[in-house]
Amino acid sequence: MLQGALPVDSTHHDSPGLVSPEDPPAGVPRLSAVGLTCVRDDRVLFRDLSLSVSPGDVLQVDGRNGSGKTSLLRILCGLSLPAEGQVLWDGEPIARVRSDFLLDLAYLGHAPGVKLELTPIENLRIARALKRAREDVGLDQALERLGLLGFEDVPARTLSAGQCRRVALARLLVTRARLWILDEPFTAIDRRGVADIEALISEHTHEGGMVVLTSHHPVRLTDCRVDSVHLSA
Repeated sequence: MLQGALPVDSTHHDSPGLVSPEDPPAGVPRLSAVGLTCVRDDRVLFRDLSLSVSPGDVLQVDGRNGSGKTSLLRILCGLSLPAEGQVLWDGEPIARVRSDFLLDLAYLGHAPGVKLELTPIENLRIARALKRAREDVGLDQALERLGLLGFEDVPARTLSAGQCRRVALARLLVTRARLWILDEPFTAIDRRGVADIEALISEHTHEGGMVVLTSHHPVRLTDCRVDSVHLSA
């Protein structure tokens, strides 16, 4: 659910019959933001933006370059502070529940955040050690799912930009983070890879996960509740 001032337009699409396997406690959405205002270089990017994301939801943020998409995602992650407003996790300010929030958060920014001197397998081991691990998904299995079978043990610096992006996305599969915040996850990914990532997002939400993402491309998701917010600053 979204509410905002003039710089923000939003639409909502419900898929009939979809039931989230996990409901928010006492009607409180897992992630919410109230009255967010973002100012960069003395320019207001967006003002009085409120939103909520509950289990099973996808929120897509779009807008032209410079409209504040990445800034909004960084605020939602707690990496940047808004000029006004606050971000809540289970109804509490994220600064107050920082440890729990970070354990439940998987953030993928413009840079993939892959350690180039390490192999893909080693990168996934680090990711799993820092979060709540999914023991039911093997590291090899995660890399195979992202099309990296055969590249498990080569230094990441030898991979292409698209392959490094896939390593970063494979980290999503080996942790139990409920909230994925993804900044242009399809960057440097070919058409088949885009379909694979869309499938991952759909599966995550069907399991009760939440996704906030930006994308310059249309996103085709199956049986998902999708909200969109358009930043037009």
